[in-house]
Amino acid sequence: MVLLLFLGCYTLPGQPVADLGHATFLEKDRALVEEILNLNLAEKESPISTLMVKVGLHFLDTPYVAHTLETDEEKLVINVREVDCTTFAEYCLALSKTIQSSNPSFEQFATQLQRIRYRNGTINGYPSRLHYFCDWIYNNQKKEIVVDLSKEIAHTPLPKRIDFMSTHPESYAQLKENPEWVDVIAKQEQEISDRETYYVPESLLPEVEGQFMEGDIVGITTGVKGLAISHVGILVKRSGRIHLLHASSAAGKVVVSENTLEIYLKNSKSATGVMVARPLQEPKEKQVRVN
Repeated sequence: MVLLLFLGCYTLPGQPVADLGHATFLEKDRALVEEILNLNLAEKESPISTLMVKVGLHFLDTPYVAHTLETDEEKLVINVREVDCTTFAEYCLALSKTIQSSNPSFEQFATQLQRIRYRNGTINGYPSRLHYFCDWIYNNQKKEIVVDLSKEIAHTPLPKRIDFMSTHPESYAQLKENPEWVDVIAKQEQEISDRETYYVPESLLPEVEGQFMEGDIVGITTGVKGLAISHVGILVKRSGRIHLLHASSAAGKVVVSENTLEIYLKNSKSATGVMVARPLQEPKEKQVRVN
């Protein structure tokens, strides 16, 4: 095992640094994060797409557990022992970017995770979390963490009104307990709905599959009213075809789909296609030390 001796925290100028006093995790989480970092430090010069897959495969058979982020006070929850589809993708991305950073430590992982999970990287109550994955892609593209390739690949608009949370507040414990947040969420939903959003329709997948890469993050678009994306995963190749590495509620754990992504979408009653977010390399030249 390589000992982690980094005590400072490296991040991008102007980006918030995670305060571990305002994070919640178990020592098992720290140990698992440090184990994955140590096992992959030799790969830090690899493309981030390669790291996304390598890191993702460490999570195989990790239990699927929903609602792990819900706390009385909004905190940076780090629970790599139990994941849902979104937290799985977030942990893989934060770990991959931490491996590429000048400070591959648990503290840097927490900073990367906060930067990824929250609007503009800042925790400011429940509404500051990026609840809708289409908004997650948009905000993380603004932060130069990913690039949205959906328009480039398929040139197909996804005109949808996003309002599921504000029209179903009873489904969210935090909104039930804090009804004043419903209006805040509704304003965010209006902003999301007003954007030009693109996707890759299921019908186009066979002709454009060659433009996808292993390590791409995909959001499965849905016909469900009020939502754009209902599931999230990471792309991997098996026998030359694209499959989905994801935290599956049906399997109850992290798995690689037996079927190709094309067949996976065809077998889903609500899936209409995908949005594609490609992780960007960590910009080393911009890293600075923050005490």
